[in-house]
Amino acid sequence: MLKPGKWLLGAAALLLCVAGNAQTVEQAVQLAVNTELRADAQDHTHWLYYEVDLQPGNSVEQWVAQTSQGGLKCVIDKNGQKIAKQQQREAMDAFINDPTAQAKARKSGQHDDQQAAQMLRLLPQAFIWTKGETHNGETVYHFKPNPSFTPPSWQARVFAAMAGEMTVDDAQHRIARLKGTLIHNVKFFFGIFGNLQSGGTFSVEREQLAPGIWQIVKTHVHIRGHALLFKSISDQEDDVKWKFKRMPDKFDFAQAEKLLLQQKD
Repeated sequence: MLKPGKWLLGAAALLLCVAGNAQTVEQAVQLAVNTELRADAQDHTHWLYYEVDLQPGNSVEQWVAQTSQGGLKCVIDKNGQKIAKQQQREAMDAFINDPTAQAKARKSGQHDDQQAAQMLRLLPQAFIWTKGETHNGETVYHFKPNPSFTPPSWQARVFAAMAGEMTVDDAQHRIARLKGTLIHNVKFFFGIFGNLQSGGTFSVEREQLAPGIWQIVKTHVHIRGHALLFKSISDQEDDVKWKFKRMPDKFDFAQAEKLLLQQKD
């Protein structure tokens, strides 16, 4: 959810610059995708951050610490109710002492990462791309569904029914923002197993936290309808993360819990 090539000096640099200008839009999109996939595989950093996740009937404010053992959450507020420090400690202790809960959390995170990577790989083929404006070192690329693309999964059918734009950092070839709108209804088995309505939107915003390290800081998903077989597709969610702080590489749950309890609400 990488380092650009080195330019030669003199005449060689000029020739490469001309070649770069001749780069197709599809190649630019593919380069951004490849860069993201490679960077994700190489990024082993851990972070502490504050998160506000708003969903219908389930609003949470929490500190999250990424550790070598996995993520540890300290819920500060749930559905408008402040959580006392003792309750925070008890909830974290319960998680730390429950290998089954930890395994479930890791599996869920891995599944989300795999799906995000799969959707990312589809970007160049699933859409028709056109280049938009360039401003402040960023270029906007507009996309619309590619009628010749055959989605490999039901999730991909929803993704491929979107139109929108992707903003890329030109120097690093990193995706800074991605947003889209569902431009037609998507039905599964004639609507029996799902019917998502056109007009739904999603947007993702990313920031560079350290040299070459980018993280998602804002996610907004507002898709209307229902999809029985994968409820994560039909969502109303606004998630914002900030107050990022780099964590030591070998931080464990016990150390993370102590740090989380020290954070101010």
